[in-house]
Amino acid sequence: MRISEITRESLNVDLLRKEPGHKYDHGHALVLSGGPGQTGAARMAARGALRIGAGAVTLGVPPAAQLEAAMQLTAVMLQRIPDGAALSETLEDSRINALCLGPALGLGARAAGLVKAALAAPHVVLDADAITLLSQDADLRDALHDGCVLTPHMGEFARLAPDLAEAAKAEGEGAKAQAAREAAARFGCVVLLKGPETIIATPEGEVRRHHATQDRATPWLATAGAGDVLAGLITGLLARGIAPVEAASTAAWIHAEAALLHGPGLIAEDLPDLMPQVLRDLGV
Repeated sequence: MRISEITRESLNVDLLRKEPGHKYDHGHALVLSGGPGQTGAARMAARGALRIGAGAVTLGVPPAAQLEAAMQLTAVMLQRIPDGAALSETLEDSRINALCLGPALGLGARAAGLVKAALAAPHVVLDADAITLLSQDADLRDALHDGCVLTPHMGEFARLAPDLAEAAKAEGEGAKAQAAREAAARFGCVVLLKGPETIIATPEGEVRRHHATQDRATPWLATAGAGDVLAGLITGLLARGIAPVEAASTAAWIHAEAALLHGPGLIAEDLPDLMPQVLRDLGV
Protein backbone atom coordinates (compact mmCIF):
# COMPACT_ATOMS: atom_id res chain seq x y z
CA MET A 1 0.00 0.00 0.00
CA ARG A 2 1.41 3.35 -1.06
CA ILE A 3 0.84 6.26 1.33
CA SER A 4 1.35 9.83 0.13
CA GLU A 5 2.46 12.33 2.76
CA ILE A 6 0.55 15.61 3.01
CA THR A 7 3.09 18.41 3.22
CA ARG A 8 3.24 22.08 2.31
CA GLU A 9 4.96 21.10 -0.94
CA SER A 10 2.22 18.61 -1.80
CA LEU A 11 -0.56 21.19 -1.58
CA ASN A 12 -2.01 22.60 -4.78
CA VAL A 13 -1.99 26.24 -3.72
CA ASP A 14 -3.60 27.30 -7.01
CA LEU A 15 -6.83 25.64 -5.85
CA LEU A 16 -6.99 28.09 -2.95
CA ARG A 17 -6.70 31.23 -5.07
CA LYS A 18 -9.85 33.10 -5.98
CA GLU A 19 -10.65 34.42 -9.41
CA PRO A 20 -12.80 37.56 -9.74
CA GLY A 21 -16.50 36.88 -9.71
CA HIS A 22 -19.77 36.88 -7.80
CA LYS A 23 -19.93 35.34 -4.34
CA TYR A 24 -21.91 32.38 -5.61
CA ASP A 25 -19.14 31.66 -8.11
CA HIS A 26 -17.22 30.48 -5.05
CA GLY A 27 -19.95 28.25 -3.70
CA HIS A 28 -22.63 28.29 -1.05
CA ALA A 29 -22.13 26.06 1.98
CA LEU A 30 -24.93 25.07 4.33
CA VAL A 31 -24.08 24.01 7.89
CA LEU A 32 -26.81 22.39 9.98
CA SER A 33 -27.10 23.13 13.67
CA GLY A 34 -28.49 21.44 16.73
CA GLY A 35 -31.13 22.97 18.96
CA PRO A 36 -30.98 25.67 21.65
CA GLY A 37 -27.74 25.59 23.58
CA GLN A 38 -26.20 23.40 20.87
CA THR A 39 -25.45 25.89 18.09
CA GLY A 40 -21.84 26.72 18.93
CA ALA A 41 -20.20 23.78 17.15
CA ALA A 42 -22.06 24.44 13.91
CA ARG A 43 -21.36 28.17 14.16
CA MET A 44 -17.62 27.45 14.37
CA ALA A 45 -17.85 25.09 11.40
CA ALA A 46 -19.73 27.75 9.43
CA ARG A 47 -17.11 30.39 10.22
CA GLY A 48 -14.39 27.97 9.12
CA ALA A 49 -16.17 27.42 5.81
CA LEU A 50 -16.46 31.16 5.26
CA ARG A 51 -12.84 31.89 6.20
CA ILE A 52 -11.49 29.26 3.81
CA GLY A 53 -13.19 31.04 0.94
CA ALA A 54 -16.74 29.77 0.38
CA GLY A 55 -18.59 32.65 -1.24
CA ALA A 56 -21.62 32.31 1.03
CA VAL A 57 -22.36 30.24 4.12
CA THR A 58 -25.74 29.66 5.73
CA LEU A 59 -26.44 28.16 9.14
CA GLY A 60 -29.58 26.02 9.17
CA VAL A 61 -31.26 25.95 12.58
CA PRO A 62 -34.45 24.64 14.15
CA PRO A 63 -36.85 27.50 14.90
CA ALA A 64 -36.25 27.28 18.65
CA ALA A 65 -32.56 28.07 18.14
CA GLN A 66 -32.99 30.93 15.68
CA LEU A 67 -32.70 33.77 18.18
CA GLU A 68 -29.68 32.23 19.89
CA ALA A 69 -27.87 31.81 16.58
CA ALA A 70 -28.89 35.22 15.22
CA MET A 71 -27.27 36.93 18.19
CA GLN A 72 -23.94 35.35 17.26
CA LEU A 73 -23.85 35.65 13.47
CA THR A 74 -22.87 38.42 11.10
CA ALA A 75 -21.46 37.34 7.72
CA VAL A 76 -22.90 33.84 8.09
CA MET A 77 -26.53 33.82 6.97
CA LEU A 78 -29.33 32.14 8.89
CA GLN A 79 -32.23 29.96 7.80
CA ARG A 80 -34.89 27.97 9.64
CA ILE A 81 -34.63 24.28 8.83
CA PRO A 82 -36.85 22.41 11.25
CA ASP A 83 -36.64 18.94 9.71
CA GLY A 84 -35.60 16.78 6.79
CA ALA A 85 -38.52 17.87 4.62
CA ALA A 86 -37.50 21.50 5.04
CA LEU A 87 -33.92 20.60 4.18
CA SER A 88 -35.02 18.85 1.00
CA GLU A 89 -36.92 21.99 0.03
CA THR A 90 -33.90 24.16 0.83
CA LEU A 91 -31.68 21.99 -1.36
CA GLU A 92 -33.83 22.86 -4.37
CA ASP A 93 -31.68 26.01 -4.44
CA SER A 94 -28.94 24.80 -6.77
CA ARG A 95 -26.52 27.41 -5.46
CA ILE A 96 -26.10 25.33 -2.29
CA ASN A 97 -23.37 22.93 -3.30
CA ALA A 98 -21.88 21.67 -0.02
CA LEU A 99 -23.34 20.63 3.33
CA CYS A 100 -21.88 20.05 6.77
CA LEU A 101 -23.76 18.30 9.51
CA GLY A 102 -23.02 16.47 12.72
CA PRO A 103 -21.38 18.91 15.17
CA ALA A 104 -23.79 19.02 18.15
CA LEU A 105 -26.60 18.02 15.77
CA GLY A 106 -28.19 15.60 18.24
CA LEU A 107 -29.27 11.99 17.84
CA GLY A 108 -33.06 12.29 17.69
CA ALA A 109 -35.59 11.98 14.90
CA ARG A 110 -34.90 15.49 13.55
CA ALA A 111 -31.20 14.78 13.22
CA ALA A 112 -31.76 11.42 11.53
CA GLY A 113 -34.16 13.07 9.07
CA LEU A 114 -31.60 15.75 8.29
CA VAL A 115 -28.90 13.18 7.57
CA LYS A 116 -31.24 11.29 5.24
CA ALA A 117 -32.16 14.46 3.35
CA ALA A 118 -28.58 15.76 3.28
CA LEU A 119 -27.30 12.66 1.51
CA ALA A 120 -29.19 13.76 -1.60
CA ALA A 121 -26.79 16.72 -1.89
CA PRO A 122 -23.73 16.51 -4.17
CA HIS A 123 -21.14 17.17 -1.45
CA VAL A 124 -21.63 16.41 2.23
CA VAL A 125 -19.28 16.43 5.23
CA LEU A 126 -20.51 14.17 8.02
CA ASP A 127 -18.95 14.56 11.44
CA ALA A 128 -19.68 13.85 15.11
CA ASP A 129 -23.37 13.02 15.73
CA ALA A 130 -23.99 12.39 12.03
CA ILE A 131 -21.41 9.60 12.14
CA THR A 132 -23.09 8.08 15.19
CA LEU A 133 -26.43 8.17 13.35
CA LEU A 134 -24.81 6.44 10.37
CA SER A 135 -23.52 3.73 12.69
CA GLN A 136 -27.09 3.07 13.86
CA ASP A 137 -28.83 2.93 10.47
CA ALA A 138 -27.75 0.73 7.58
CA ASP A 139 -30.06 2.58 5.18
CA LEU A 140 -28.23 5.83 5.88
CA ARG A 141 -24.88 4.15 5.32
CA ASP A 142 -26.13 2.76 2.03
CA ALA A 143 -27.02 6.30 0.91
CA LEU A 144 -23.42 7.52 1.20
CA HIS A 145 -21.84 8.43 -2.12
CA ASP A 146 -18.52 9.59 -3.56
CA GLY A 147 -19.27 13.25 -2.82
CA CYS A 148 -19.31 12.56 0.92
CA VAL A 149 -16.49 12.98 3.42
CA LEU A 150 -16.60 11.22 6.80
CA THR A 151 -14.42 12.79 9.50
CA PRO A 152 -14.39 10.44 12.52
CA HIS A 153 -11.99 10.38 15.42
CA MET A 154 -11.12 6.90 16.65
CA GLY A 155 -14.07 6.73 19.06
CA GLU A 156 -16.54 7.55 16.29
CA PHE A 157 -14.73 5.20 13.93
CA ALA A 158 -15.19 2.40 16.47
CA ARG A 159 -18.96 2.97 16.41
CA LEU A 160 -19.10 3.20 12.62
CA ALA A 161 -16.81 0.25 11.81
CA PRO A 162 -15.85 -1.64 14.99
CA ASP A 163 -13.98 -4.35 13.11
CA LEU A 164 -11.83 -1.85 11.24
CA ALA A 165 -11.23 0.23 14.37
CA GLU A 166 -9.93 -2.85 16.11
CA ALA A 167 -7.68 -3.61 13.12
CA ALA A 168 -6.35 -0.04 13.23
CA LYS A 169 -4.89 -0.78 16.68
CA ALA A 170 -2.74 -3.62 15.37
CA GLU A 171 1.02 -3.48 15.37
CA GLY A 172 2.65 -1.95 12.32
CA GLU A 173 2.89 1.51 10.85
CA GLY A 174 0.29 0.91 8.18
CA ALA A 175 -2.52 -0.56 10.32
CA LYS A 176 -4.45 2.70 10.70
CA ALA A 177 -3.99 3.55 7.05
CA GLN A 178 -5.20 0.13 5.95
CA ALA A 179 -8.27 0.41 8.18
CA ALA A 180 -9.17 3.83 6.75
CA ARG A 181 -8.64 2.52 3.23
CA GLU A 182 -11.02 -0.38 3.85
CA ALA A 183 -13.56 1.98 5.40
CA ALA A 184 -13.48 4.25 2.36
CA ALA A 185 -14.08 1.26 0.09
CA ARG A 186 -16.86 -0.05 2.34
CA PHE A 187 -18.75 3.24 2.51
CA GLY A 188 -17.96 4.49 -0.99
CA CYS A 189 -16.65 7.88 0.08
CA VAL A 190 -13.61 9.70 1.40
CA VAL A 191 -12.75 8.91 5.02
CA LEU A 192 -10.61 11.27 7.09
CA LEU A 193 -9.57 9.44 10.26
CA LYS A 194 -8.43 12.09 12.72
CA GLY A 195 -5.53 12.02 15.15
CA PRO A 196 -1.89 13.09 15.43
CA GLU A 197 -1.54 10.84 12.39
CA THR A 198 -4.50 11.80 10.20
CA ILE A 199 -5.30 9.37 7.41
CA ILE A 200 -7.35 10.29 4.35
CA ALA A 201 -8.51 7.46 2.09
CA THR A 202 -10.62 7.28 -1.05
CA PRO A 203 -12.93 4.52 -2.31
CA GLU A 204 -10.46 3.92 -5.14
CA GLY A 205 -7.71 3.00 -2.66
CA GLU A 206 -5.66 6.20 -2.54
CA VAL A 207 -4.24 6.89 0.91
CA ARG A 208 -2.76 10.14 2.21
CA ARG A 209 -1.30 10.90 5.62
CA HIS A 210 -0.62 14.02 7.62
CA HIS A 211 1.71 13.79 10.62
CA ALA A 212 1.05 16.35 13.35
CA THR A 213 4.09 15.07 15.20
CA GLN A 214 7.65 16.16 15.98
CA ASP A 215 8.15 19.64 14.47
CA ARG A 216 4.48 19.72 13.44
CA ALA A 217 3.07 18.47 16.74
CA THR A 218 -0.15 20.28 17.62
CA PRO A 219 -1.19 19.24 21.13
CA TRP A 220 -3.24 22.47 21.35
CA LEU A 221 -5.73 20.96 18.91
CA ALA A 222 -6.88 18.65 21.71
CA THR A 223 -9.57 21.18 22.56
CA ALA A 224 -13.34 21.11 22.25
CA GLY A 225 -14.56 22.24 18.84
CA ALA A 226 -11.31 21.88 16.88
CA GLY A 227 -12.76 19.02 14.84
CA ASP A 228 -15.88 21.04 14.11
CA VAL A 229 -13.74 23.75 12.53
CA LEU A 230 -11.93 21.13 10.44
CA ALA A 231 -15.29 19.88 9.15
CA GLY A 232 -16.16 23.45 8.23
CA LEU A 233 -12.88 23.97 6.39
CA ILE A 234 -13.49 20.85 4.30
CA THR A 235 -17.04 22.00 3.57
CA GLY A 236 -15.87 25.42 2.44
CA LEU A 237 -13.34 23.89 0.08
CA LEU A 238 -15.98 21.52 -1.34
CA ALA A 239 -18.24 24.51 -1.91
CA ARG A 240 -15.45 26.11 -3.89
CA GLY A 241 -15.42 23.12 -6.24
CA ILE A 242 -12.40 21.29 -4.85
CA ALA A 243 -12.59 17.49 -5.05
CA PRO A 244 -13.29 15.64 -1.77
CA VAL A 245 -9.85 14.09 -1.34
CA GLU A 246 -8.12 17.39 -2.10
CA ALA A 247 -10.48 19.32 0.17
CA ALA A 248 -9.85 16.91 3.04
CA SER A 249 -6.07 16.86 2.53
CA THR A 250 -5.75 20.63 2.20
CA ALA A 251 -7.98 21.27 5.20
CA ALA A 252 -6.02 18.83 7.37
CA TRP A 253 -2.74 20.58 6.64
CA ILE A 254 -4.16 24.09 7.05
CA HIS A 255 -5.92 23.14 10.29
CA ALA A 256 -2.63 21.94 11.82
CA GLU A 257 -0.74 24.92 10.42
CA ALA A 258 -3.17 27.31 12.08
CA ALA A 259 -2.61 25.57 15.42
CA LEU A 260 1.14 25.82 14.99
CA LEU A 261 0.84 29.49 14.15
CA HIS A 262 -1.14 30.19 17.31
CA GLY A 263 0.61 27.86 19.75
CA PRO A 264 -0.28 27.44 23.43
CA GLY A 265 -3.61 28.78 24.60
CA LEU A 266 -5.42 27.90 21.37
CA ILE A 267 -9.17 27.41 21.55
CA ALA A 268 -11.36 26.32 18.68
CA GLU A 269 -12.82 29.80 18.15
CA ASP A 270 -9.32 31.01 17.26
CA LEU A 271 -8.90 28.66 14.31
CA PRO A 272 -11.13 30.29 11.67
CA ASP A 273 -9.57 33.70 12.26
CA LEU A 274 -6.08 32.29 11.74
CA MET A 275 -6.96 31.34 8.17
CA PRO A 276 -5.97 34.69 6.59
CA GLN A 277 -2.43 34.44 7.93
CA VAL A 278 -2.05 30.78 6.94
CA LEU A 279 -3.30 31.54 3.43
CA ARG A 280 -0.99 34.57 3.10
CA ASP A 281 1.97 32.46 4.20
CA LEU A 282 1.07 29.95 1.50
CA GLY A 283 1.13 32.72 -1.09
CA VAL A 284 -2.59 32.54 -1.86
